[in-house]
Amino acid sequence: MKLLGISGTITGSKTVVVVNKVLEKIQADYPEIEVELLDLKKFDVQFCDGRDPSTYTGDTKKVIDLVSSADFYIIGTPIFQGSITGALKNLFDLVHPQALRNKVMGFVATGGTYQHYLVVENQLKPIAGYFRAFVAPGYVYAQNDHFNKQNEIIDAEVLERIHNLADEVVMMQKALKV
Repeated sequence: MKLLGISGTITGSKTVVVVNKVLEKIQADYPEIEVELLDLKKFDVQFCDGRDPSTYTGDTKKVIDLVSSADFYIIGTPIFQGSITGALKNLFDLVHPQALRNKVMGFVATGGTYQHYLVVENQLKPIAGYFRAFVAPGYVYAQNDHFNKQNEIIDAEVLERIHNLADEVVMMQKALKV
């Protein structure tokens, strides 16, 4: 089983920190699961222009192939202007919907206010529904106050939610792929 963590932003560092924490927990508790991180910051991904995903080249093709080949996901985004990033939306637009069908998704979001957690409910979960993916019931939202100056997570409740999300996505993936 291959789990792909996606940091769906080309700026900032808090989202990748939280996604990595979930991946680290899964690696520690479930060593049989192959874990990989897709940090969109490290790729030069083209803007989706509506063509067949198989016709892209370079980094864009690498990213599409990486997402398509994964069995399940931890998907993270910062919340900007009350919405997911354009980089993550572009990734969703690039990947063929069939590639995400019947796959488990867990969500992570970071933001500057406590209310931005609603983006998970109002945007990410409906997108997963469009793909006909299975969504973990819990998710992680971390606000700026949950980090110290070194961008380390210092909030015990956020760390607990990270552990819960890790267990949920693995449990769902194992149950659905029996």
